[in-house]
Amino acid sequence: MANSRETATQALRRLVQGGTALVAALAVAPAVSAQSSAPIKIGVIGEESAVAGASITKAAQMAADDLNAKGGVGGRKIEVITYDDHSSAADAVRAFQRAVNQDHVNAVIVSYISEVALAVEPWAARLHMPTITPGAASTLISKHVHDDYEHYKYMFHGWINSAGLADTICDTTKDLLVGPYKMKSSVIMSEDAAWTTPLDEEYQKCLPKIGLKVLDHIRFNPDTTDFTPIFHQIEAKHPDVIITGISHVGVQPTVQWHDQQVPIPMAGQSSQATTSSFWKDTNGATEGVITSTAAAPGVALTPTTISFTDNYTKRYGVSPSYDGYSSYDDVNIIALAVQRAGSTDPDKMVEALEKTDYVGTMGRVQFNGKDSPYTHAVKVGKDYMAGVAIQWQDGKQVCVWPTDICKAKLKFPAFIKLPQQAAAQ
Repeated sequence: MANSRETATQALRRLVQGGTALVAALAVAPAVSAQSSAPIKIGVIGEESAVAGASITKAAQMAADDLNAKGGVGGRKIEVITYDDHSSAADAVRAFQRAVNQDHVNAVIVSYISEVALAVEPWAARLHMPTITPGAASTLISKHVHDDYEHYKYMFHGWINSAGLADTICDTTKDLLVGPYKMKSSVIMSEDAAWTTPLDEEYQKCLPKIGLKVLDHIRFNPDTTDFTPIFHQIEAKHPDVIITGISHVGVQPTVQWHDQQVPIPMAGQSSQATTSSFWKDTNGATEGVITSTAAAPGVALTPTTISFTDNYTKRYGVSPSYDGYSSYDDVNIIALAVQRAGSTDPDKMVEALEKTDYVGTMGRVQFNGKDSPYTHAVKVGKDYMAGVAIQWQDGKQVCVWPTDICKAKLKFPAFIKLPQQAAAQ
């Protein structure tokens, strides 16, 4: 995939042109049907105590505030009603039911946890409620829509799914580690969760294709507190790199990787490492960790990436996690759908959401159609969303991929032992 990519710089030029037109659309498009001057209500269910999930509600409120400062949608304000599911599928379902039946929301944005999104999905179908997940990655979410469209059509997948993430991480690993450092082997280390099952399946396909033999595949319980046996098992295989799939956990494996001086670099997906608070959370142990994410500080993937990142950081004191970018975009996407539909009727909103063509904070968002096995999942690729890779260096997240827009060079802690044939940096 990497060799056939159009450069990110070229893609950015198209996004700038398209993004300007789309931003203008909200300001000049005709008003929503004068059925009501009542606010458009969006329920936002997040995980307030989770490192990765806390960005969801905060970013959604920012998006509503920004839209309302411009007059809302056809004169109607956006009202965000937030709920904390405490990382519990049962609590999320109760919050979803309350949002629909008591608070009478017009759409719902829900969770970064796949188990939560999958638990809510049947209720979105049953209650005919347009719903977007900004962070869950399981491919089952959009497969359900494909397999039973009339029933599940109310569910949309606003973040890159696990298969797309794995392919992107393989592209990143090829460009950053296989090529420059001549790496030849890997171990997959993932938490046992709904989103990592398809992630690991795709890892096992794409890693050998880029030249990395998979020496072992470790899935650990997310409640694991002692990673010593796991790291001993990995070290015994002598891989060149550990490819991760971790989201619900993050601090403990990262701190123990550092404190035990595991001499193997960690790269892949570490969702908690996508927010700037992770440095403090790990007391600096995240130094050298590489992770895929939605965007990076100071990198203009689109016309709004930097301004959103800066404004969020100024308002909340930390940078957004990956799902903060998508949550912000999802509020705008829902607003545009209501505008196109001229109504908050659920079926009309679904039709309008299916026509989404929106340049947000992390790329161009379009949803796959019925012909895709991942119906209503975001399209992934150079013309749409592809994400970036960051590495933690000296307390900061630096962008290292794609290499045509991310100019930082990799830098590893002294305890990391790279292949002898590594190219000098």
